Amino acid sequence: MLDAAIEKLLWPSGAVSSLVGEGGPFVVCIFLCGFVMWTLVIERSLYFALVLPLQVREALAAWQVRAEHRSWCARQIRRAMISRVNTAMNANLLLLRVLVPLSPLLGLVGTVSGMLEVFDSMALRGSADARAMASGVSMAMICTLTGLMVSITGLFPVYYFSSRIRRETELLGDRLVY
Repeated sequence: MLDAAIEKLLWPSGAVSSLVGEGGPFVVCIFLCGFVMWTLVIERSLYFALVLPLQVREALAAWQVRAEHRSWCARQIRRAMISRVNTAMNANLLLLRVLVPLSPLLGLVGTVSGMLEVFDSMALRGSADARAMASGVSMAMICTLTGLMVSITGLFPVYYFSSRIRRETELLGDRLVY
């Protein structure tokens, strides 16, 4: 029973290693891209849960300490406070937005590489051997599948963080009353 539980826990690592073995070196690059992407997603989640509330409280406290809120200078200070918090919220989001479309592009490079292997084996043998073609096509499809899988998992976090940044910026602007 313990062996069955351990086997079920280790199944994902076996599936990943078989994908890497069958898909070639581009799958490793795609998984590294996915690892960096999900590290950034976790970092941004921790930022929004732990750091952002402190930054908002600090900005509100600094605004409340000001005696005057209506002058041009006060409005520029308010704008700078909102901009600082917005910049902190947008940190690493650009890299996350780049990593999402990078995965299928790496998959496409792997696909082209696999198809080149197919054509190479056909040229060496002088005929279209189905077995030789199958390994190259399999490598090509595994690269494509892996790139799409990694990319699809990153679409929602990018959309979520973008909309959350807009919402939090508007809320902070509403809370810093003139």
